[in-house]
Amino acid sequence: MWVFRKPIPRQTEILLGLAGLLTFLGAWQLVAVSGWVRPQFLPTPAAVVEAFGRLFTEQDFAIDIGISVGRVWFAFLLSVLVAVPLGLAMACFRAVGAFLEPFVDFVRYLPVPALVPLLIIWFGVGEASKIAVLVMGTFFQLLLLIVDDTKRVPAEYVESGFTLGASKWQIIRDIIFPAALPSMVNNLRITLGWCWTYLIIAEIVAASSGIGHVIWSLRRFVKTPEVMAGIVAIGIIGLLTDQAFRLLHRRAFRYLER
Repeated sequence: MWVFRKPIPRQTEILLGLAGLLTFLGAWQLVAVSGWVRPQFLPTPAAVVEAFGRLFTEQDFAIDIGISVGRVWFAFLLSVLVAVPLGLAMACFRAVGAFLEPFVDFVRYLPVPALVPLLIIWFGVGEASKIAVLVMGTFFQLLLLIVDDTKRVPAEYVESGFTLGASKWQIIRDIIFPAALPSMVNNLRITLGWCWTYLIIAEIVAASSGIGHVIWSLRRFVKTPEVMAGIVAIGIIGLLTDQAFRLLHRRAFRYLER
């Protein structure tokens, strides 16, 4: 098991993951009951679980979760629909890449929270500004990942296509895109996680619904267990989504495991 980079059985991997989670919860419980930190600032795991239940029974938290999931997926899919074809074009046609890369490199380093006032001026305080925040935090990073995935397709594949008489559009559609797709799907999984990290920023400005709004509202009343429960909810959703992407990747690209 301790051999460098040696694969381990799936069952062992699951058991180690559960052990790591239990270790974290045990350490959290120990610190919370030790008196080192006041319960107002660090409630026990049991208190957070109770607060989680109260959110659903007293706050209509399920509706807020649905709204947040809808916002994240709409922004994410919008980013994907634009980033994938544009990234292919930037990687396959150097003129397109040379034209767009300086701007993309500039924008992706801009801190998204600093753009919130400007996005509100442009899009108002409705759903458009919230979607814009999520897109700004996702699109430009995803675009460059798509470009890198496309560039990593071996040149021999492209040369073979031209040798067989394929046009450049056929090569992009039938060779480059399928070859880069496994890495693209993996990077989609990563960037979806980034999209979730910007949710709180998107939902604290003039929002009346969503997980971020609930967390920000409860913060004002120092309801730490409920705040932590809201954060845990985001983590659970992210974990389930991430595992779903991993399962999709394994089933769709079984040939990579041979």
